[in-house]
Amino acid sequence: MSHRHALAILVLIVVGVAAGVFCGWYWGERMLAVAWLGALFLNALKMMIIPLIFAAVISGVASLGDVRKLGRLGGITIGYYVVTTGIAVSIGLVMVNWIQPGAGLQFDRAELPAEVAAMKEVGVSDLLLSLVSPNLVASAAETQLVPLILFAILLSAALTTLGRTGQQVIEFFNGMNEALMKLVIWLMYFAPVGIFGLVASRLGEAGGGAAFARDLAAVGWHVVTVLAGLAIHFVVLLLLLRFVARRGLDYLGGMLRAVLTAFGTASSSATLPLTMECAREAGIDRRAVRFVLPLGSTVNMDGTALYEAAAVMFIAQAYGIDMSFGQQMVVFVTATLAAIGAAGIPEAGLVTMVIVLSAVGLPLEGVGLLLSVDWFLDRFRTSVNVWGDAVGAAVVHRFLPDPSGPPG
Repeated sequence: MSHRHALAILVLIVVGVAAGVFCGWYWGERMLAVAWLGALFLNALKMMIIPLIFAAVISGVASLGDVRKLGRLGGITIGYYVVTTGIAVSIGLVMVNWIQPGAGLQFDRAELPAEVAAMKEVGVSDLLLSLVSPNLVASAAETQLVPLILFAILLSAALTTLGRTGQQVIEFFNGMNEALMKLVIWLMYFAPVGIFGLVASRLGEAGGGAAFARDLAAVGWHVVTVLAGLAIHFVVLLLLLRFVARRGLDYLGGMLRAVLTAFGTASSSATLPLTMECAREAGIDRRAVRFVLPLGSTVNMDGTALYEAAAVMFIAQAYGIDMSFGQQMVVFVTATLAAIGAAGIPEAGLVTMVIVLSAVGLPLEGVGLLLSVDWFLDRFRTSVNVWGDAVGAAVVHRFLPDPSGPPG
């Protein structure tokens, strides 16, 4: 896509977000009439996730040439994920201890949400078991990306050992990847309309501006705490971009289409096609684009990790439960693991929060306190998730050995 077209689409996406907020705020439930526009755009994005995962990861790993280089690529990638997720959780804990958003909160005892009740028996071991799927077709149907990515990595590693036969298969996936990225470019032209539909209809579903304002007032300090923490982490990622990846603000400008799309869709997985295309256009090495971004859309959830740590502490404060330093360290570890296990789908962080609550013995019903504003905060934390993936691709790009070949 030309720079001129990319800039025009970025401006139109900004207009789409602003118009969606305005219309949803003032016309409320009447904007449910445009929900189909958002659903159509979201479905089109989701339609490309599974084939794009396979094509991108297989061609990306195969482009390393020597499969032993995968260890270096994977080590840098996982190291980045662990460090930034840890920083995000730390920021969340610091902010919630400083602001104390739940202290003295008056509330009616919440009921246990159905989606949370279904997760009461889920633990960390279940997240680890989810890494390997006995049925890849079922995983694809349910958009469980981690087992698909793991299989694609192993398959690509095997193909690199088969000589000419393996190379023919790799060339097929290279061509498939290029075709899919062309489809992404075409889909970008519909993004402003689709994002407008998603934002306007979701705000309309919340009852419009007046109803949403009442929800905000009820847990306003929790919203302030989370948004402030996400803003700080966004700046931390900017500093990593500048001093580790050695890239400037122009990279942020190039990724804004993906970040704003993440705000509209509230799904890092659905945004993945646009994230990859924006990174390609920004000059990121194809190996980093095809390996780091698909993996990051599933396991690198900085915004989700920060949110879960802050939300769990908010629930403890609301119930008048004093959390010791040791318990907060348990929150630190479990929030990190739960964020890694959270699928890149809307409001998944709300469901996996049950793992963190159970780890420190907090009442699961506390999740009900957050339902009215979770959809709103979900958009901001998803945007931070996608931005974290984009910075990760830039960091890995800088440390890749022998950066040869054109971007993308």
